[in-house]
Amino acid sequence: MKIGFAGLGGMGSAMAANLLQAGYALKVWNRSPQAAQSLVAAGAQQVQQADELADVDVLITMLANDAATEQVVLVSGLLHRLQPGAIHINMATVSVALAKRLATLHMEHNVGYIAAPVLGRVDVAAAGKLNILAAGDAQLIAKVQPLFEVLGQQTWHFGDQPEQANIVKIAANFTLASAIEAMAEGSALVRNYGVSGADYLQMLSSTLFASPAYKGYGALIAEEKFEPAGFKLSLGMKDVSLALEAAANSHTPMPFAGVLKDNFLDAVAQGDADLDWSALAKVAARRAGLK
Repeated sequence: MKIGFAGLGGMGSAMAANLLQAGYALKVWNRSPQAAQSLVAAGAQQVQQADELADVDVLITMLANDAATEQVVLVSGLLHRLQPGAIHINMATVSVALAKRLATLHMEHNVGYIAAPVLGRVDVAAAGKLNILAAGDAQLIAKVQPLFEVLGQQTWHFGDQPEQANIVKIAANFTLASAIEAMAEGSALVRNYGVSGADYLQMLSSTLFASPAYKGYGALIAEEKFEPAGFKLSLGMKDVSLALEAAANSHTPMPFAGVLKDNFLDAVAQGDADLDWSALAKVAARRAGLK
């Protein structure tokens, strides 16, 4: 099975490396060619243009947003050049509207299309422990399941329409952003009464919310480690915006999503777009008069 991989950011590079280690033949492309150097050293073939990935059996894309996905898959001519019967797995977080459009266009070109966004940060991707949220034709998903087993610890099936996986990922990221905001505001509140925010968050993530997400993000908030090593705040704002767009299109009230977007905008206005999205805590602390 020949695999093409487009999008070698932190997540994409880690995922591609695991596929190489598992013995798959891999062709890779990235807008910044230097990002592929370690993969080429490990045996991957690098191409200079995205449409040079067209001769693969399975194309995996892990791109930043709708615009990047459209540019690489559609504008470059890659979809038009893919062989009939090939399968495209889009593992990025994209809008419901784009997911529907891509499904239609792939069908017109007799190319299989699966949406399979993931849950997990770069370290989880490197360990091959992602949770994969998959939707699309069940037979196509079964065909690529061996790849998912290399990339993740569990594949969750959410329906026959690819956009169903995308709406689940969007909802999950909205929920996670809400958790970060709640921890940030709770921490600011106790700090204004002389209680250690770190002690509060450690208690919270060890009792009421004893889960990896609360523990991980609680620690980042407590230690104020917001360096751009994980999921960028700008990407969190994109995903909350996608949730609001999907909510408007389905007449689903999501008032807290509007609050979250305003807080993301506040953080971006302060120059924090490239920090980890747990830097939302800086907004809550600043508004509470805390340093």
